[in-house]
Amino acid sequence: MPPQKAKKMSDAGHTHKAYQGIRHMLFHNEIVPGQKIAYRDLAERLGMSQTPVIQALKWLEFQGLVRHERHRGYYTEPISIQEVEEIYDFREQIELALLPQTMARLDDTAVKKLEEALNAHLKASREIYLYGRLLKDMEFHLTLAGLSGNRVQHQTLRLLFDLLYLKYGGNILFSTSMDKADTAHKELFGHIRNNQLNDAKTVLSGHINSVKNHVLSGLERLMKEKYRAGF
Repeated sequence: MPPQKAKKMSDAGHTHKAYQGIRHMLFHNEIVPGQKIAYRDLAERLGMSQTPVIQALKWLEFQGLVRHERHRGYYTEPISIQEVEEIYDFREQIELALLPQTMARLDDTAVKKLEEALNAHLKASREIYLYGRLLKDMEFHLTLAGLSGNRVQHQTLRLLFDLLYLKYGGNILFSTSMDKADTAHKELFGHIRNNQLNDAKTVLSGHINSVKNHVLSGLERLMKEKYRAGF
């Protein structure tokens, strides 16, 4: 392999590693909303030079997960109640629109795949690891959407989950009611398996709106507490 090509591949690998590392920090609330991102510190934590870290931050900026201010550097956005509400509303539109397509394509293989995603979520809900619960919840919804065969809307839904879970991280996690999600997912799966489209739509819509209202209430309380504490 020519040295120049090998170097480009190596640089891309370091940038990807930095990108995944920063995503992990965002998800686990190690980088919080409204924070200035010191890429020198990130480079030290990730054990690499600053160049791939800066490239990774540019990638995250393109995705709307961080912002860049000229001559000042990179920042995470502060919590926006309006944005969170808009994300959940858009999620509902996409997931409800894809549901008839999913059910029209349903076969034994698809039912088994969805059931596996459901069981993974239910198992995670009985464990202590909270971040794992959130990931399995997302995977259930993405599996359901993916079975529709609509790749564009499925990818858009994935980007919405990124905005929720990476931009707001643990602030979303600790505002979410997992017990209600378990029940809703089981009911939804039952209606889909039995080809009950209207009932499935009702459960899915109610589930997304219930989670949205729970999260918004939790974030509003969090912001009031921070305000009273002087943050």
